[in-house]
Amino acid sequence: MIVDLHNHTPLCNHAEGSIEEYIEAAIQCGTKIFGFSDHAPMDFDPEYRMEFEDMQEYETEVKEAKENYKERIEILLGYEVDYLPGHMDERVLHAEVDYLIGSVHFIDEWGFDNPEFIGRYEHEDIDVIWQKYFDTIEAMAKTKLFDIVGHLDLIKIFKFMPKKSIKEIAKSALVAIKQNDMVIEINVAGYRKPVAEAYPSQELLEEAFRLGIDITLSSDAHKPEQVGLHNERVIALAKAVGYRECAYFVKREKKFLKL
Repeated sequence: MIVDLHNHTPLCNHAEGSIEEYIEAAIQCGTKIFGFSDHAPMDFDPEYRMEFEDMQEYETEVKEAKENYKERIEILLGYEVDYLPGHMDERVLHAEVDYLIGSVHFIDEWGFDNPEFIGRYEHEDIDVIWQKYFDTIEAMAKTKLFDIVGHLDLIKIFKFMPKKSIKEIAKSALVAIKQNDMVIEINVAGYRKPVAEAYPSQELLEEAFRLGIDITLSSDAHKPEQVGLHNERVIALAKAVGYRECAYFVKREKKFLKL
């Protein structure tokens, strides 16, 4: 994919491969702009993210790679930040990076996308859970802290789908995303999950396009061989909906490349 902004490193404790291996994979598949946005530290769920003391190492390594590969590919630095009120940290929110991805992985501190906790779905009203999730996305957008919404409809990961209209459930969140000038990513990690489709669905992507919300593209790679997978599918999806360009960020300033 021409732009690929959501990718991880082993510092998050659940990814593998060196920074150089990710970059070489990106170059191999023709990526022009490649971003690292590893899971930012916070005082919750530490086993799935870097430590605060890892931030300097992470930022230094990505910046060194940016310099080393500048003749072959543009490398960007970001963080994927869990939106979890009471646990986000100023050291992350004010880091000198190109962009911040805001993601929702928790509903009332329940890690709903973690297979370890999938059993809780049996005790929840799926429509209520979906609405809580998108209400949290809306609240995140209204903070104006982030540039990109990570995997917009992650709540579908295990294919527990609501009875209510998904567009209706997500309506207010999408409006808030537009009003606060956030970008949504077409994230291919969903193809690797039980739901077996990109985040977001074509239905929500069409609504985002109708509202004038910009997009970017993401492998969400946790190993080098995941970089650039499903490239043709996501480009075809974006173009079918009507998109002709994708966004990226340099020092928090939005820029565009044609698809």
